[in-house]
Amino acid sequence: MYGISMAALGMISTMATGLAIDACGPISDNAGGIAEMAGMSHSILEKTDALDAAGNTTAAIGKGFAIGSATLVSLALFGAYVNRAGIKSVDVLSPKVFIGLLVGAMLPYWFSAITMKSVGKAALKMVEEVLRQFDTIPGLMEGTTKPDYATCVKISTDASLKEMIPPGALIMITPLVAGIFFGVETLAGLLAGSLVSGVQVAISASNTGGAWDNAKKYVEAGASEHARSLGPKGSDAHKAAVIGDTIGDPLKDTSGPSLNILIKLMAVESLVFAPFFAAHGGLLFKLESWLHSLASNN
Repeated sequence: MYGISMAALGMISTMATGLAIDACGPISDNAGGIAEMAGMSHSILEKTDALDAAGNTTAAIGKGFAIGSATLVSLALFGAYVNRAGIKSVDVLSPKVFIGLLVGAMLPYWFSAITMKSVGKAALKMVEEVLRQFDTIPGLMEGTTKPDYATCVKISTDASLKEMIPPGALIMITPLVAGIFFGVETLAGLLAGSLVSGVQVAISASNTGGAWDNAKKYVEAGASEHARSLGPKGSDAHKAAVIGDTIGDPLKDTSGPSLNILIKLMAVESLVFAPFFAAHGGLLFKLESWLHSLASNN
């Protein structure tokens, strides 16, 4: 456990490099947006698109470092939980542990589905507001009137707060339910399952989202003979790439990074409540034993 802790500390010590790598993508993306809004030449947009494509790759690398450090930290917290809960060993063949493994492995997928659905709902509200402004604000299409930016910002801000309540509640409530009703061994399985599954989903989400974003840029740029054969903007290949990018953005920017929080927060919460779960947890199994002894006495 000491070695795992030192390894986690070593990965966290590269934070300055990780932040620089991670910041490269959004900076390049914003530069491209500013150049496009300013009406700059096509040659400048080609350069910013190339930088943005490289930024997507560096962002995936930065998120990989974050996921790796979160994995090691969660593993150290898991070891601390096992010691504090008084568990001598975690047997995956035990029914109590195996139940937790199954549920824990499912949680990252459930969590990712909720967060991606939330992003989709907020995006739909944003589109409806933009269409409403086009219909109701005179001169907006001609560029003589400024749009109502505040309403769009409010939609994004409200969604970022309200829509995160369900996934946050899922992270906070699940360890409590597992510990109180099923005991410390089931909770240990839950933490192990969510850790292993969460790492795989987080890495996949970061890499997949970046790849789909770059695939759209590859089609739009037409830099090679193969890219030109796929067709210009508006072609079937471009439409498919846009759909992939629309799915990939919440994957790499919302669900993937949020899984770091899932595995760490569940481990921290379980560690805090470990003595309580060890003393008073496992109510369902205690009830089963009480009913069994009652039936035997009768």
